[in-house]
Amino acid sequence: QVQLVESGGGLVQAGGSLRLSCAASTSIFSFKTMAWYRQAPGKQRELVAAITSSGAPNYADSMKGRFTISGDSAKNTVYLQMNSLKPEDTAVYYCNVRDFFSSVDYWGQGTQVTVSS
Repeated sequence: QVQLVESGGGLVQAGGSLRLSCAASTSIFSFKTMAWYRQAPGKQRELVAAITSSGAPNYADSMKGRFTISGDSAKNTVYLQMNSLKPEDTAVYYCNVRDFFSSVDYWGQGTQVTVSS
């Protein structure tokens, strides 16, 4: 069982930045993919960004150029750097990892990001 603990959410003004962290209870090398999703009130959960075990990132179109996903193997942590934040980025952000061998998905508890206009 993989435990994921997210942190870094909060309230920020439009145009500001936040960095989310997702600390895993096991080595990130055991994951096939690591990703961030978000869910706004009344909306479906959507992919924000993902990174494969080889380090190749993938972003949703609306996040390209503003968000950066990265991993730190020494800390078993995945980060999401969010710049130029907009009110429409307001959501609960969830960390997700997929086990390399079993393909089981694990989720964090979520962290709230609120962007004020």
